[in-house]
Amino acid sequence: MFYSGFQPGPDAEYSLEDVGRLRVQDVGEGNVKIRLHEGIITQGPLRGTPVIFKVYPGQRAAGVEADIMAANELSAHAFLQSNAKDISQNIQILLGGFETKTGEQWLALRDDGKYSAADYAKVSSENLTKNRAVGVQKSWNPFEQELTIKRKREFVIKLLRGAMSGLAYMHNHDRLHQSLGPSSVVLNTIMERDAAYLVSKLRDLAFSVDIRKTWLPRYSSMEKGPGILDDGLWRRASAAGAFSLMDKRAFGISDDIYEAGLLFAYLAFVPFCEAGIMDCLSLQRLLESTFQLDLKAMREYCLADDRLLEAVKFLDLGAGAGWELLQVMLNPDFRKRPIAEAVLNHRFMTGAVL
Repeated sequence: MFYSGFQPGPDAEYSLEDVGRLRVQDVGEGNVKIRLHEGIITQGPLRGTPVIFKVYPGQRAAGVEADIMAANELSAHAFLQSNAKDISQNIQILLGGFETKTGEQWLALRDDGKYSAADYAKVSSENLTKNRAVGVQKSWNPFEQELTIKRKREFVIKLLRGAMSGLAYMHNHDRLHQSLGPSSVVLNTIMERDAAYLVSKLRDLAFSVDIRKTWLPRYSSMEKGPGILDDGLWRRASAAGAFSLMDKRAFGISDDIYEAGLLFAYLAFVPFCEAGIMDCLSLQRLLESTFQLDLKAMREYCLADDRLLEAVKFLDLGAGAGWELLQVMLNPDFRKRPIAEAVLNHRFMTGAVL
């Protein structure tokens, strides 16, 4: 059956184009493996619409956590899509879903792109490696090199603007994302020359948190509902000194901003470096452990490594506007981090520095 509220139509049917597993994700501490399949709607008003099936295993295979994650993702999409006149263009759309006899939960999401920000960064760094290898034998046209870097910068900033726009929409509607990262941003293209047509959307809302005042008092409940998923968030909030409902709400929003800051750092470095030079975990260790979130010290370190030079130049745009924005997004004091709309209005994000 289809979940109520997301029935594409009485005659709607889904057809699998590829019953093989396209990708497997390990999500959450319970190691819930989520399968992704391609499909298409074959009947009804949405006939011909490509979809991605996100398949959560049944309780027998993954325990109650998988069901809670599926229900939470459904609930988040239902809430964010409740007003047809006010739907974000930067959040993936849920079209429907059903439960199988074996207890698997299948969510059908509109297929707005087969690539993630992580895919883009990987391909970009690999292409850079190939170009540099060719450059050993023949010099790279300086004009072409400059144009390539310009396109890359424009692409990354537009990608980040889309992700932040989706996050701003969620926060304005009292929802946290809570699993923001390179793999949770889906793209319709990874071609840098097509930056004008790039649309980036947030996905993976299984850990999304409702921060309306009526919900916050339930944060300590771990027995049922999303409390199992968001308990860690509220524990961190208490550890940071956020005890009132408003402080907890502010902490949750700033926690998303911190994750967005790590995403920003990832996209400022990985696509601008050759393959293998920088990865997500290494970058996070540099930021948090080695330099204790001191971006000035990290910049000095990166300047000494020629392999990181293009990333430094990118963040140096606008008299260091990139470093400035990254520093406030990763501020150790959650109260001093900007809201998503402020990030969008920063001169680095508006593209004024290009």
